[in-house]
Amino acid sequence: MARIFCIANQKGGVGKTTTSINLACALAKAGERTLVVDLDPQCNATTGLGLAPTDRHPLVLNTALSDAVVRCETPHLEILRGSRSYQDVEQLARGAEQPLCVLARHLEAGMTQYDYVLIDCPPSLGALTETALAASTEVFMPIQCEYFAMEGLTQMIEVIRRVMQRKPGRLQFGGIVLTMYDPTLELTREVDAEVRDFFGDVVFRTVIPRDVAVAEAPSHGRSVIDYAPRSRGARGYIELCLEVLERV
Repeated sequence: MARIFCIANQKGGVGKTTTSINLACALAKAGERTLVVDLDPQCNATTGLGLAPTDRHPLVLNTALSDAVVRCETPHLEILRGSRSYQDVEQLARGAEQPLCVLARHLEAGMTQYDYVLIDCPPSLGALTETALAASTEVFMPIQCEYFAMEGLTQMIEVIRRVMQRKPGRLQFGGIVLTMYDPTLELTREVDAEVRDFFGDVVFRTVIPRDVAVAEAPSHGRSVIDYAPRSRGARGYIELCLEVLERV
């Protein structure tokens, strides 16, 4: 059965899409059949992999998953492209309260094709994020090593708990990854210590360093692993991938 990661955080700019793209690429390069689902109306996961957004979201059109996905440059990696149509976003979000939302139905229909599914969520605690959580088996939370990283975390956890209560036994806390990590900054070390003290082993040992190559890669429509394979950012995501594979 596929592991379905909901990459979520209510704060923008923490590395959700960057983590979705690069972790997916690393998993695919490890031979895992991997799918990225772009649920963010900004469609950065789609463009970050060198593809154009769709006019209408495939999930709204009820297109079969096998017909809607697009193969990426990296072998074993495919993407369900996003749409900038807010009408589609609203229609997808309405599925959050249903026993089996539209997203979950599509994923379950195509489950045997993939080992990993990564859902890139918008930076909010709205219905669309709840829809993604309801369709997932694990929630994966990137946290930026800055002052506001801990703010609002309680609200995020409350949403996760609500979804867990709605569908007992399905959604688990997959892990927290610290992003934009600069060990020379005292603030980074303070956030690191605080997050690990509160969450313990839920936090991945691997941290994603602040690296210009990570920021540059999406403008070339590539993962940092393909764009700058010897960079610190590429190494960070490869190590994160290995740690994810260990947590089976």
